[in-house]
Amino acid sequence: MFRIVALGSVALLGLSACNAPVPAPPPETTPPPATPVTPPTPADQLTAQGFGPLRIGMTRAEVIAAMGENDNPNAIGGPDPASCDMFHPARAPEGLYVMVEDGVLTSVQLASTGVLKTDRGLGIGDTAVAVKQAYGADARVTPHKYVDAPAEYITVWTTADHDGPAARGIRYNIGADGRVQAIAVGGPSILYVEGCA
Repeated sequence: MFRIVALGSVALLGLSACNAPVPAPPPETTPPPATPVTPPTPADQLTAQGFGPLRIGMTRAEVIAAMGENDNPNAIGGPDPASCDMFHPARAPEGLYVMVEDGVLTSVQLASTGVLKTDRGLGIGDTAVAVKQAYGADARVTPHKYVDAPAEYITVWTTADHDGPAARGIRYNIGADGRVQAIAVGGPSILYVEGCA
């Protein structure tokens, strides 16, 4: 008899559990609509607009405030530094130089000792083939002024204007070995082949 009572109690408990109120599901939340976000350019990449805090169009004073004064004041970057000067700011990465024309930053340049990359992941030592593949039809190739092919210049403009103050682009200087030797970003001065000329 004890066994029947025990089984009956278990059955009643099971039935009462089935009739227990079911907890309400949590209210459904709808995430807000996604807004397109342009990821910030990492500070360690060269772009047509400059590098890190260095933006094309800044004054010389702003360049110095951002990255420091010329760390080698005895080096003259142009025949007339008042009209055009190239220098390595004291706090700039190795191999990075700025060109200031008439008191305005017109280009940022990476020399052969630099380890920085462009926003396409290209840097010193990469092949001309890799540069052309990265930019496709936007890459404009011109012969090198002093060295025979495969040396060349590969220029990519990011603006329709290529001559005015608003023009922005990137130029890769390809050496005789078919690899990037230098990179210049900024305005029309990226086309100079001898420092300030």
